[in-house]
Amino acid sequence: MKDKKLLFITQAAMIAAIYVVLTYIFAPFSFGEIQVRISEALTILPVFTPAAIPGLFVGCLLGNMLGGALLPDIIFGSLATLIGAFFTWKLRNAHPFLAPVPPILSNTIIVPFVLRYAYGILLPIPFMMLTVGIGEVISCGVLGLLLYYGLRRYKNVIFRMA
Repeated sequence: MKDKKLLFITQAAMIAAIYVVLTYIFAPFSFGEIQVRISEALTILPVFTPAAIPGLFVGCLLGNMLGGALLPDIIFGSLATLIGAFFTWKLRNAHPFLAPVPPILSNTIIVPFVLRYAYGILLPIPFMMLTVGIGEVISCGVLGLLLYYGLRRYKNVIFRMA
């Protein structure tokens, strides 16, 4: 039991760290009304382990803080990732192509409102939904599924829960 908790915390911490590093390295296009956040590819990981849910949330929270995001972005952007991760985990037994849908939808719906009301970006909300949505399809859909297919054969080694 103790080993299982330790493994869960370790996996969550590693996922959070990787998310932060990817957000920071790719910061020039991780923020703004047109963004492709490479770290969002990790939102596929709840298919493999529930530890990815808190890991992605904490990683997004820290990535937003270190990236200089404003408080509403830190809160609501991170919540969008948390919502997406949770529902990806709920879809873990469904077809893999459904797994990226929750983070794509949650970020497409929430982030444009953050851009408008936290940063004062006056582009039309539907346009920002389109631009954020396209970025999410690239990061979660394309890169996330590539990550999924790269990891699936090793899932019992990498993501075992003791």
